[in-house]
Amino acid sequence: MRRLFHTLTELTSHKWSSKLIGSLTKTRGSRWLISWYSRAYGIHTEDAEKPLKAYQSLNEFFIRRLKDGIRPIDQNNAALVSPVDATITGIGRIDEKSIIHVKGQNYTTDELLGSAPTFNRYREGFFIILYLSPANYHRVHSPVTGTIITKNHIFGRAYPVNEFGLKHMNKVLSRNERLITYMRHQYGDLSIVKVGAMNVSSIKYTNSLAIHLNKGDELAYFEFGSTVVLFVENGAFEFLQNLCLGTQVRVGEPLGYWGAGFQNG
Repeated sequence: MRRLFHTLTELTSHKWSSKLIGSLTKTRGSRWLISWYSRAYGIHTEDAEKPLKAYQSLNEFFIRRLKDGIRPIDQNNAALVSPVDATITGIGRIDEKSIIHVKGQNYTTDELLGSAPTFNRYREGFFIILYLSPANYHRVHSPVTGTIITKNHIFGRAYPVNEFGLKHMNKVLSRNERLITYMRHQYGDLSIVKVGAMNVSSIKYTNSLAIHLNKGDELAYFEFGSTVVLFVENGAFEFLQNLCLGTQVRVGEPLGYWGAGFQNG
């Protein structure tokens, strides 16, 4: 059964299939699926910026904004906050060869960042993988206050990035489409890797995206669920001790602190 599912996934992992599904969710007729979708995934619709009947398509509901104040942002300058509502599917140190270990597979930062000239910055640094399920809020926010120094779009496939995909498909995080944002902040540089997935028809930056972002500012959004990978430079940084695989986090909640901020957090 696993081999059959693996084969079917390979056959349906092309971007054209995700775009086809995406185009259907953008039709006005798809708006009648919103109530069913919300019930099926247990979505807290009261958090949405608008009432359900105001959304004109299922896709418009997928990329919904939330009401102001629903996701308070940790204001400690030394805090790295979650950019998304998600489940942690990987967390730890990057080793001396710039390798991260995820679900029994090894990735290099070079593979994930597409041979970016800055990938060596993350040797012996830190990484965290945040999985957005179909039930999650799909907008991505800045995890720090800082400046965007460059961006990169790597085209690729659309494999699932859920538990099955990470464990049983070959290196899906480095084979899928990725939209990468490099930021410079008070404590160094970090990379925000937004990874596409099966049925994710696109990853888009927010309209009129500024170069300088405050912590919690909107950065991008997924159409359907997917994954965000954060790379943090080696330095005086620590993740919170209670974070582990399976922990659920929300936008604005601290993931860890730099320097003295850890004691003050």
